[in-house]
Amino acid sequence: MTSQVSSPAEQSDGAEGAVVGEQRTSPGPNGEPAGQAVLNGEAGATDDARATGADARATGADARATGDAVPKEVRQLDRVIIRFAGDSGDGMQLTGDRFTSETASFGNDLSTLPNFPAEIRAPAGTLPGVSSFQLHFADHDILTPGDAPNVLVAMNPAALKANIADVPRGAEIIVNTDEFTKRPMAKVGYETSPLEDGSLDAYNVHPVPLTTLTVEALKEFGLSRKEAERSKNMFALGLLSWMYHRPTEGTEKFLRQKFAKKPQIAEANVAAFRAGWNFGETTEDFAVSYEVAPATRAFPTGTYRNISGNLALSYGLIAAGQQADLPLYLGSYPITPASDILHELSRHKNFGVRTFQAEDEIAGIGAALGAAFGGALAVTTTSGPGVALKSETIGLAVSLELPLLIVDIQRGGPSTGLPTKTEQADLLQAMYGRNGEAPVPIVAPRTPADCFDAALDAARIALTYRTPVFLLSDGYLANGSEPWRIPDVADLPDLKVQFAAGPNHELADGTEVFWPYKRDPQTLARPWAVPGTPGLEHRIGGIEKQDGTGNISYDPANHEFMVRTRQAKIDGIQVPDVEVDDPDGARTLVIGWGSTYGPITAAVRRLRLAGLPVAQAHLRHLNPFPRNLGEVLKRYDKVVVPEMNLGQLAILLRAKYLVDAQSYNQVNGMPFKAEQLANHLKEAIND
Repeated sequence: MTSQVSSPAEQSDGAEGAVVGEQRTSPGPNGEPAGQAVLNGEAGATDDARATGADARATGADARATGDAVPKEVRQLDRVIIRFAGDSGDGMQLTGDRFTSETASFGNDLSTLPNFPAEIRAPAGTLPGVSSFQLHFADHDILTPGDAPNVLVAMNPAALKANIADVPRGAEIIVNTDEFTKRPMAKVGYETSPLEDGSLDAYNVHPVPLTTLTVEALKEFGLSRKEAERSKNMFALGLLSWMYHRPTEGTEKFLRQKFAKKPQIAEANVAAFRAGWNFGETTEDFAVSYEVAPATRAFPTGTYRNISGNLALSYGLIAAGQQADLPLYLGSYPITPASDILHELSRHKNFGVRTFQAEDEIAGIGAALGAAFGGALAVTTTSGPGVALKSETIGLAVSLELPLLIVDIQRGGPSTGLPTKTEQADLLQAMYGRNGEAPVPIVAPRTPADCFDAALDAARIALTYRTPVFLLSDGYLANGSEPWRIPDVADLPDLKVQFAAGPNHELADGTEVFWPYKRDPQTLARPWAVPGTPGLEHRIGGIEKQDGTGNISYDPANHEFMVRTRQAKIDGIQVPDVEVDDPDGARTLVIGWGSTYGPITAAVRRLRLAGLPVAQAHLRHLNPFPRNLGEVLKRYDKVVVPEMNLGQLAILLRAKYLVDAQSYNQVNGMPFKAEQLANHLKEAIND
C-alpha cells in the first residue's frame, strides 16, 4: 500500500457547503464524532486541525474496535486524487458529487473532473458506457483535478480497462470482483481475468465483492436483488469515506432527503453506505487509512461553498440582474452542457428571473432580444451548435445596439460533435461568426468559481455599451467544481442604468425630439428607451439606421460611418490591463484564456520549482484585448499559447500584434494535464 503522496506544485477546486470560520464535526457512520477542524483562515490552524482530527478519529476507532483489536494506522497525506469509474448506470457522478461535498465541508481545497458518455444509456458494461468522476483534494491550494489518480475505484471490467492507462504504478485499485465474470470481461476484450493474470501486479489491488456485500447488508429491507444492487455505489462511497476520513452526516442527510418519498430506499442506501464504512474498518485488506488536513492556509477568512461553473454563472447572472435593478430574462433551448443554467435560473422567480424554454435555438434568442428591447437584462444560453443557429439574431442585436448576453458553454465539435466533452474551439465563431461587420465583446472565465465574476463583467459591458456580449465558458468549467468564497453584496459592482426618459435632441427649428442613435460621447452607447414611454417612439429593425435618427438609410457614407462607429464602440470598451506573473525576468511567456488557466498555472509552478524561469499571463477579455497586451507580448522572445483547439487565440495574436505566437494544442475532449504542459514548456524554454 502506498505510504504517502507527494505534493506537486499545482493547485484548484471544490464542493458544496465548505465554510471557513466555523467549527465542523465529522461524524462516523452512526453519528459518533470522528474528528473536527477549525477553519479560520489563520496561519497555524492546519496543524492544530490535523492533530485534533487524528486524535478524535483514533478515539472513534478505539471505541468501535471489538475485543483487543489494534487500531488501524492513520497516515497523513497532503493531497489525494481519486477516480470513481463504472457503468453509466452505476451512479458514479452521484458518488463523486457526494464525496466532493463532504470533502468541501471538511475544508479541503479541491478540483473535480466529471466525465460521462454522451449517450443517454450506452450498452451496459461496454467501454463507451463508462462514466467516471475524478476528485483532487488537498491541504493546500490546488488548481486542477490532477493528472493521474492515486486511487481508482472500478465497478466493472469496462471501468478498469477504460481507466487503467491513466493509473500510475503503485496506485490503489479497488475493484468490484462480482463483475469480473466471463461475459462482462468478454465485452471489453479481456480473455483472462486481469485480477488473476498478473497484469495488475504493479498496483496495490483491493478485490472487494461490492455487489455481494451490498446485497447481504440490505437483506433486512426485503428488496429484490436488482434493487439492492443499485446501492453498491453507496457501499463504495462508505468505504472511501472511511479510507480518507470524510464526514458522513451530510451524505446520510442527503440520501434521506433525496428518497424522502421512498423511506425504505432511503434507509437501504444509508445502510449500504454505513456497511461500506464498517467494511473498511474491519477488513484486514485495508490496514491503513489516510487523512488530508483542511486547507486553512489556502483560503482567506470567509464563508465558502462548493460551486460548479454553471451554478456560479447562474448566480452571477442573478446578481447582475439585482445589481442592475432589472428583471433577468432567459430565452433558451436545452443543450448539453448549458442546460443546467436554464434549470437553475428557473428556480429563482423570487429574484425577478423569468425563464422561457423555447421550441428551438432561434426562438430562444429571439425572445431574449425582445426582452432586451423591453428593458430587461436579457440572456440566452447555448453551446457551439446553438450559436450557429443564433448568429442572425446576434447580428440583429449588434444593429439594434441592445444589451444581450450570449452564454456559450463550449463543447467538442463540429456539428453535434462531443456533447459531454470539453473544448474551447468557438473563439473564432464568437469573434467573426456573423455576416457583415458585426463586432461583439468576448469574456471568458478561467475557473468554475470565476464564472460568477465573469457573468457580472459581461453584464457590465452589455449594459454600459448597449451591445450583445459573448460569455465563453466550456464543459470543463461548467461541470467542474471548486470552493467559492461567497462575496459580500456590498462589494458587488453597481450596474444600474438610466433609461431614456424624454427628448434628447433639438432640431434646427427648436423642436425637441428623441433620437434613438444619438450616442454617449464617452461610451458611444445609444440611449435605451423602454417601449411605451411617451414621446420616445422610434423605428426598430435590422436594416441599416441613419446616424442619430435611426431612420432607414441606404446612404453609402452613412453605412460606413455606422460600421466604423459600432467597431469604435467595441474597441473603446474599458477592460483591465493584462497582468503578467513573471518573478524571474523570464524570456518565455505562456499565455492562455478560459479553462486552460488551471493546467497552465500548475505547469508554470512545476517549472519554477525546477529552477526554470517562465512568465504567465491569462486573458479574460478576448474582444477587445487589454490595451497593454501588445507591449507585454513584445517583451518576450517566445510566446507559447496552449489551447483546446487548433490555435485560435494564436491566430488572433499573430494577426493583431505580429508576434510569433507558438501554438500548443489539444482537441481530445479532455483538459490539459499539468505534467504534459510542463514538459512542452520546458522544451520551449530550452529550445
